[in-house]
This record gives sequence, C-alpha cells and structure tokens, in this order.
Amino acid sequence: MFHIVLVEPEIPQNAGNIARTCAATGCNLHMIRPLGFEVSDKYLKRAGLDYWNLVDISYYDSFAELQARFPHATYYYFTTKAKHRHSDVAFKDGDFLVFGKETKGLPEELLMKNESTCLRLPMRGEARSLNLSNSVAVAVYEALRQTDYVGLQEEGELHDHSWADVQ
Repeated sequence: MFHIVLVEPEIPQNAGNIARTCAATGCNLHMIRPLGFEVSDKYLKRAGLDYWNLVDISYYDSFAELQARFPHATYYYFTTKAKHRHSDVAFKDGDFLVFGKETKGLPEELLMKNESTCLRLPMRGEARSLNLSNSVAVAVYEALRQTDYVGLQEEGELHDHSWADVQ
C-alpha cells in the first residue's frame, strides 16, 4: 500500500478524483491544511462518487506533523523541477508520494532539502504541468506496476451483453 500526500490542495474536483484513485488502488490519502475547499464541498464529493467509504483519509496541520507521525518512511516529492524521472526509482510498499498545490507545487525549501528524492513526470518543455489528479494516477500506477499490483484484481470480467442490451 502506498500513501498519497496532498500538500495544501486547492481544487475540490482534483482532491475528489485523487480520493477515487486511492479507493480503487488501496492507497491511503493524507491531506495537509490549509485546504482550498471544505471537506463537505459538493464538487469534492461528486468527483469521489460513492467510493468515500473505501478511502482512508487523514488530515494534518503541517507537513512536519505528517513526518513526525511517519518518521522512518520514504518520501518522494513530485515536481516539474526534479532531475530524476518517476520511473528511475524503485518504489516499495509503504512509500509516500507527495504532491503540491495546483498553483505553486511543493515549497522550494522542501524540494531543496530532498533533492535526491524529487521526481518528475516527463513532458514537453512547452507544457507547464499536468493536472494534479492525472499526476497522482500516473505516479501511483508506476509504483503499483513496480510492486506487481499486489492486492489488486488481476483480471476483468466480460459479460455476455450486446450493445443494444447496455443502452
């Protein structure tokens, strides 16, 4: 199981989509205040659909509070400013994948103190960044791929329906 950390997320739809990704993958979600929305926000709830009961969410008043609770964990910081790609490291069960707010990313000081564990998702130079919820999904599924998708359903199930039956 991996831990997803959102440092001061601003957009409720992104947080809801990330919560849905956590529900589908078994990741724990950690949110660092201040949040740019209320936890009861209708957009947050709608984006997470009916998966909220499957998500383990914790809230913290600072990133330092989270680190104090998990002092021996490995933290990977996702930023467009990193030298290492997300696929350059060997993720392991229990790792924390840390993402910053949509408008500014992670604090520069945090990135500088942790340069060796800063990761980026490759993209064209003309693009500023990816959407936060997309970035989380890409990172989570790379970590899951590396750990052989332990605990996740291995195959889907086709049903004998014609398209006319579905519509």
